[in-house]
This record gives sequence, structure tokens and C-alpha cells, in this order.
Amino acid sequence: MLSPRLKALAMEVPVGARLADIGTDHGLVPVYLAKNHIVTKVIATDISEGSLQKARELIKAERLDDIIETRLGPGLEVIEPGEVDTIIIAGMGGQLMTQILCESMDVIKACTKLILQPMNAQQQIRRWLVDQGYKIYRECLVKDGKYIYEIIVAKEGFQQKVDDIQYEIGFRLNEDPLFKEFIGLKISKTEAIIRELQKQNTENARKRKEHLLEKLNKYKEAYRCFVQ
Repeated sequence: MLSPRLKALAMEVPVGARLADIGTDHGLVPVYLAKNHIVTKVIATDISEGSLQKARELIKAERLDDIIETRLGPGLEVIEPGEVDTIIIAGMGGQLMTQILCESMDVIKACTKLILQPMNAQQQIRRWLVDQGYKIYRECLVKDGKYIYEIIVAKEGFQQKVDDIQYEIGFRLNEDPLFKEFIGLKISKTEAIIRELQKQNTENARKRKEHLLEKLNKYKEAYRCFVQ
């Protein structure tokens, strides 16, 4: 049984895909996709031998060795260009995710779909995608426990940008039913940081407060436009 977050990732994989699942952990997503005849091939990778061994055990128990291959190694370094057409990278920080993508441009350029779920620094991932000539054509929010996760789906193409705040709040997330809660959390967290900065009498605190006030106004504008 997949968690809501993992199920949402699996739902983005097209039928017939040749998939790389980077940081597969216990291999739950590849096994689900293979059992439901969604993928034709999966390369499941992880930097942890322990996690990959658990994935291998699950794959063997489900008799899916002919569809799912496991490889030990960091990022996309164990994938050759053209081996897969779809990539999932999920459950890691946005900075690490950006580094993984940067180091394997030949692999991702041979793919038609990137499915990304950064745990933080989502704005960094969006900015990198746009700068590298990718279009973010789908985004969604998933509530799993007490957290709301952002899933970003991209392919090569031109991404129109109206304002830099879109790197923070997404290009498609305003269409999601969870957007009201999502943007509300951003507003409340930013207001809390500003209150703390008001207690500090330093130049750095003043500059950061000014920056956050500008961001807060844009969050509130997005709330008015897309929620109210």
C-alpha cells in the first residue's frame, strides 16, 4: 500500500514508460508500477546498500525481477543516456536534487518526463528547470500526514514566467484544491519570521525583513487572486 505522496508520484508515470526511480529506498513505487502493468522497465537506484537490499527482497518476493533492475550508486550516475524516458527523483532536498540533475544532463536530455518531489528549496528546482529550457506543465499538492508536498512535472520547452514569486508558489499550483491551505501556510510562516526579525536591531535583519515583506505582499496577492 503506497502512502498518498508515493501514490501521487506513481500516478504521474505514463503507461509504457521506461522509468528510473532515483533514491528508490525500499522500491515501493517501482513495484506498484510494475504490478499494475504501467511500466515496461524500471531501473531503481539508491546510494544506500541497505535500502537497495530491501528493494531487491521486495522485487524478488513479487517476482518482478524481469521488469525491475536495481543499481547501487549516487544520483543518475548509474544510468546511461537513452536507457529510460521517465525519471522520478523524490524525497530529497532541492539543492541535492539540482546537483543530481546538473551532473547528468546527458541522461535527462534523453528523457521526455521529469517527475520531481523536493522536500525543500522547491523554488531552486523550478528556477533551474526554467533556466535549463524546461516547461513545468503540471504541478500538484499532496497532503500526507501533517505535511503538504509539492510535485513538479517537467519536460523540455519554454516556460512563461510572469513574476519571480512563481518560483515560490508554482506555475500550476493555484489550480490545486490544496492551494488555499498551501498559500495560507506560506503567509503565516513568513509573518512569524518577520515578527522575530522586528526584535533584532541589525542591518541584516532590516534587509531581510524588507525582502520578506515584499514576498509576503505577493503571497497575499496570490491568495486574493486564486482563493478569494
